[in-house]
Amino acid sequence: MIKKIALWLRDRLIRSRSLNATRLVAGSFALIILAGTLLLTLPAASRDGQSAGVFTALFTATSSSCVTGLILVDTWTQWSLFGQAVILCMIQLGGLGFMTVITLFSFALHRRIGLSERLIMVSTLNLNDLDGVVRMVRHALMGTFLLEGAGAALLSIRMVPDFGLLRGVWHAVFHAVSAFCNAGFDLLGGKFGAFSSLAGYHGDPLVLGTTAALIVVGGVGFFVWEDVLAKRSWRRLSVYSKMVLLITAALILGGAAFFFVEEFENPATLGGMPLWEKGLNALFQSVTLRTAGFDALGQGALTDSSKAMSVILMLIGGSSGSTAGGLKTVTIGVLLLALRAGLTGREQVTFRGRAIPYRRVLGAMTLVLVVLFLFLTASMFLSTVENLPYLDAAFEVASAMATVGLTCGITPDLTPASQSLIILLMYLGRVGILSFSIAFMTRTKYHAKVKYPEMNVMIG
Repeated sequence: MIKKIALWLRDRLIRSRSLNATRLVAGSFALIILAGTLLLTLPAASRDGQSAGVFTALFTATSSSCVTGLILVDTWTQWSLFGQAVILCMIQLGGLGFMTVITLFSFALHRRIGLSERLIMVSTLNLNDLDGVVRMVRHALMGTFLLEGAGAALLSIRMVPDFGLLRGVWHAVFHAVSAFCNAGFDLLGGKFGAFSSLAGYHGDPLVLGTTAALIVVGGVGFFVWEDVLAKRSWRRLSVYSKMVLLITAALILGGAAFFFVEEFENPATLGGMPLWEKGLNALFQSVTLRTAGFDALGQGALTDSSKAMSVILMLIGGSSGSTAGGLKTVTIGVLLLALRAGLTGREQVTFRGRAIPYRRVLGAMTLVLVVLFLFLTASMFLSTVENLPYLDAAFEVASAMATVGLTCGITPDLTPASQSLIILLMYLGRVGILSFSIAFMTRTKYHAKVKYPEMNVMIG
């Protein structure tokens, strides 16, 4: 029976000639959200045996499928073991990408991977060609389960003594998957209070360190994994992998230094901690803003400057072909390189002796402008409708769009209209940006049949 279902899904969703890659991505996420909503609406999914309602189930299913982490109800206190398992499955499917998981059926059934399936893999992982794509997907799946297992083993060291054997192992597995997929869902509400996230472990290097490591590895992208495994030398790495690793390191260390200085004397965040704990939590804050969503400090207590920096880091997000959301690190890197080229009068955008194609630069500019327009519009709408300070509204919108999941504590108190906007932003942030990237990379390049005379315009 399982074999028949697997083959039917592969034939219908992968080999259908009527669907292109962008529609497959959008449709697969919509399918996950719909199935998750139906399951979470069941009374068995709630701890009290009463249905949570369609809207709460839809919000939770969208947040988990889009690996965001924004919630209307606390995950532990609201959802039963069945409900938590449904959420965990949606996180895993959303993090890896539904089409990548469907390909797992072909591996399990020892079926040959056809050309149409390879094209879908290339599209969903944002690759440039078919070379080695099957090997990369296989390594991505194996690496995902291996790293999540290692993370769960490390977290069990702390959580088994805190929660008991069975519950501790379940907590460790759930948090490892949630961290690797950059989802931000937690089950700690029963011990530290509803919506507490990792605040109860803010002084625990094992929990914060393991979670941060899973977030970073999950956010650098499957292509970088494959490149590092194959080359095993900094000099031999591709230019793209070097860009990802350098930008990621700069954002994490730069963000950590900023939060350490800005929040150093804030009594509501780092102020009352010893020096080593301040450094640990400043680093974790910088890492979790890479679309992970775990909160150890309490975002509502941050200074305005820290909230503004958080919005910037959230919008940048992780890297292409990863479990993270946001504009992506290399997108911002390409824009900065284009800025350098413009300031220095260069005709080409270059990095380490290589020129970046004009269409890639144009794609990065288009994506950033579209996202910024949507971000500013949604932030002003939320601030006006809910009568909120603009910075708090911008924080919430950036968290939803970049699939981060951090909140200043206002999401459960929003009106249904604003919560519906958050649902839409989470879907667009995960599916819309990915679909845009795929469409721009795979569309046919047309050569102009007519060349128009140039005109001069005044800039600045």
